[in-house]
Amino acid sequence: MNRGLRLDIGGRLRAVREARKLSQRELAQRAGMTGGAISQIEQNRSSPSVASLKSLLDAIDMPLSEFFSEIEVDGPPKYFFSAGEFTELSPQDVGLGQGVKVSLRQLGNAARHALQVLYETYPPGADTGAEMLRHEAEEAGIVIRGIIEVTVGDQIRVLNPGDGYLFDSRIPHRFRNIGSEDCVVVSACTPPTF
Repeated sequence: MNRGLRLDIGGRLRAVREARKLSQRELAQRAGMTGGAISQIEQNRSSPSVASLKSLLDAIDMPLSEFFSEIEVDGPPKYFFSAGEFTELSPQDVGLGQGVKVSLRQLGNAARHALQVLYETYPPGADTGAEMLRHEAEEAGIVIRGIIEVTVGDQIRVLNPGDGYLFDSRIPHRFRNIGSEDCVVVSACTPPTF
């Protein structure tokens, strides 16, 4: 099955960093990482977690949706998308990282809209990372299949199919599949800052 469009995460990060006239060292300091970690990511020798990539992009002041927006070619408005036309936002899915891969597939180019919609798949044991996510938005989602543990601030809840969530994304949050089967969540974020 086609999992969506792919992007050279390392090359894209390097291009964005250089366009902002930042050295690897400067970006590392802003993001609270080491220069070696940035180098490994830019050479595609290491794949960042979703939270790590988000931290890097926050240090550059760029949302994930904008980071991946150049994939979609300019042209007339597009209203319908086949499953193979979604954009994979999860850096683990390029196959370079260790462990279980989270898949975050974006519908269309969120940089052109006030709403970001994701089709998320969390295999058993998948986690958005020990570092909690945080961004300027509101987000909501509904569990379609499987179970997911969602942490928002100091609250933790296990959600089952049909359950949902809605919260201010500035509150630190995390998603973790504690079940034995894939968990599928359809979510939305506005504005598209993830």
